[in-house]
Amino acid sequence: MTENTHKAGFVNIVGKPNVGKSTLMNVLIGERLSIISSKAQTTRHRIMGIINDEDFQVVFSDTPGMLKPKYELHKSMMSFVNMSLEDADVILFVTDLFETDEEIEDVIEKINKSGVPVLLVINKIDLSKENQLEDVTAYWTQRITASTVIPISATEGFNTERILQEILDRLPFHPPFYDKEELTDRPERFFASEIIREKIFNNYKKEIPYSTEVSVVDFFEEGKIIRIRAEIFVERSSQKGIIIGNKGAALKRIGIQSREELERFFGKQVFLETHVKVEDNWRKNKNKLRRFGYDQ
Repeated sequence: MTENTHKAGFVNIVGKPNVGKSTLMNVLIGERLSIISSKAQTTRHRIMGIINDEDFQVVFSDTPGMLKPKYELHKSMMSFVNMSLEDADVILFVTDLFETDEEIEDVIEKINKSGVPVLLVINKIDLSKENQLEDVTAYWTQRITASTVIPISATEGFNTERILQEILDRLPFHPPFYDKEELTDRPERFFASEIIREKIFNNYKKEIPYSTEVSVVDFFEEGKIIRIRAEIFVERSSQKGIIIGNKGAALKRIGIQSREELERFFGKQVFLETHVKVEDNWRKNKNKLRRFGYDQ
């Protein structure tokens, strides 16, 4: 491997909420790094996943869904999106058969002015009706200046292998940015908190998932056992009662599901302890957001 033959670069995945960005990144890297939920705005951070080969290193970034900010939390989420447009070597703009450019026109303008190659990825084509894909392709090619259009189904794994080849065709020659053994830039406790938050998204309705944040305060490995203590924060006392449930049943269910997923993720036995606390209006407070790792 030499600098003249090795390719490396940053490929940033952007798009509106719930179009399948996280599912796609997990498929591309072959690992489940980004949490998945049917609810919009599940991803709150920028999460990197790395593919390594003898001749290339692709550093993917999964980003929060593009939206018009309503809270300080949303502003922080959008700051991750804007950062991803600045350091990308290739942009994967992911949409699906049902989304439009409403509310993200300004971000699309930034993408088109970035000078970065854009791959327009149209997801969920397994749900396509007659002529729908053609109509959606025509709609987006009028709005995004894309190098190519790639129709896929991330859940079915259809046509996703083409994405990697299109990326490699556009990556610059460069030595690797990270050690070839690395899979992500995030620490283990980050993924522990994300897994617990995913179970909250999948088990609660309405505002509860969006009002909840998870902080892992202890993470200890002792041989074949990992001991984790996590704090679940909500914005109001009434939400604390919902999270805990009747006689603690709801929180117990979250704990069991989280522990099972954590054991699959880390490949070790996990002892998980969870506590629920109230942090008033944390989504609207910059100082509280910084405590939770939302640096802007």
